Amino acid sequence: MTIHLSDHFSYGRLMRFALPSIATMIFTSIYGVVDGFFVSNYAGKTPFAAVNLIMPVLLIMATIGFMFGTGGSAIVAAAFGEGRPGDANRYFSLFVYFTFLSGAALSVIGMIFIRPIARLLGAEGELLHHCIIYGRINLMSLPFFTLQLLFHNFFVTAEKPRLGLAVSILSGVTNMVMDAILVINLPGPYKLAGAAVATAMSEIVGGTVPLIYFARRNSSILKLGKTRVEGRVLLKAAANGSSEFMNNVSMCIVSMLYNFQLLKYAGENGIAAYGVMMYVSLVFSAAFIGYSIGTAPLVGYHYGAENSGELKNLRKKSLWMIAVFGIGMTIAAELLAVPLSELFVGYDTGLEKLTISGFRVFALSFLFMGFGIYGSGFFTALGNGFVSALIAFLRTLVFEAAAVMILPLVFGIRGIWSALVISEVMAAILTTFFMKKMQPKYKY
Repeated sequence: MTIHLSDHFSYGRLMRFALPSIATMIFTSIYGVVDGFFVSNYAGKTPFAAVNLIMPVLLIMATIGFMFGTGGSAIVAAAFGEGRPGDANRYFSLFVYFTFLSGAALSVIGMIFIRPIARLLGAEGELLHHCIIYGRINLMSLPFFTLQLLFHNFFVTAEKPRLGLAVSILSGVTNMVMDAILVINLPGPYKLAGAAVATAMSEIVGGTVPLIYFARRNSSILKLGKTRVEGRVLLKAAANGSSEFMNNVSMCIVSMLYNFQLLKYAGENGIAAYGVMMYVSLVFSAAFIGYSIGTAPLVGYHYGAENSGELKNLRKKSLWMIAVFGIGMTIAAELLAVPLSELFVGYDTGLEKLTISGFRVFALSFLFMGFGIYGSGFFTALGNGFVSALIAFLRTLVFEAAAVMILPLVFGIRGIWSALVISEVMAAILTTFFMKKMQPKYKY
């Protein structure tokens, strides 16, 4: 049975609507984890550290797709809620074209500056060489990766979340299959390049298939077509999605700080151990992000339709579901600490012990992580880019950056593993404050 944006949502109906977006984000994260597994086990510890060192730079460049996906989908959903489908499709087309061109420009810039950037991050010798190889190959597919991130949001707005999941699975399977073929079979010096090619191919699939779907006649409420440059609309989408942009950029910057600190306290082993934890964190946070993406068009639609009763219903049920998710994820992370560490770095006893000890502390962050992510997405859907960006900025940059720089001075490497826990607790408190403060304005 088709679920529409205008429906009333029970727990079950809300979960069924958001589940494809959750699965899409989780699956997208999982094939990144598979990439790391192949690199670590077949290319070695140094290439694995290189991937984790340069990946934040690549993600920062691609985040423009996520910004216009979240900010733009809120504008498009609100236009549908206000009964303006023509404007909604014109805005949608504008966001798609602008995102692709921006990704192409960033790709060229990245190609030129990848070496000095890697040096700035602390890469030297063999580590620097691997960073450049992996980075340059992935930059070739950056325009398509930005589209892939954009369409993650618009498949939900188009009332086709299952189709978005199917595209994500196709993209992920492409990555996994090509990893298995290239990384395993290529000679040693070319294994990392093979992993990069596999990732690039999956991003091209993930960006091109939705582009073809929306450009042709389709059964969704969105269609790619003629548009015109509207600076006001682009600025509004950028401002509205600035929280998600800031969230992703901040996460990448903080990852660089983690790598900097870990190089100082534990060398390449520290970066490799952190890489394993970040893969798990990416999967678990992807569930929260997927839920936020999946429910945002509902919030945007009912806000546009001035249906305060359904807004209250969506907020209340979502917060309860976020709490349950967090408890389950924390338990799962604690149970999986040993087997996952063995899976990724079991070939090095010292590295495995370091990973397990960090994992035990790091896992506690999942209890609180969902509240900050959902709160930021909720205010984006309401069109309040400022509050959304403030939550994202403080959560992912200020709180965590301060913790990762200060705590190790007192607790050593254990302080690095505790930094995410402290920042997520503070972000949950901040989200609670804004939820209460803004309630009279939005009547949710």
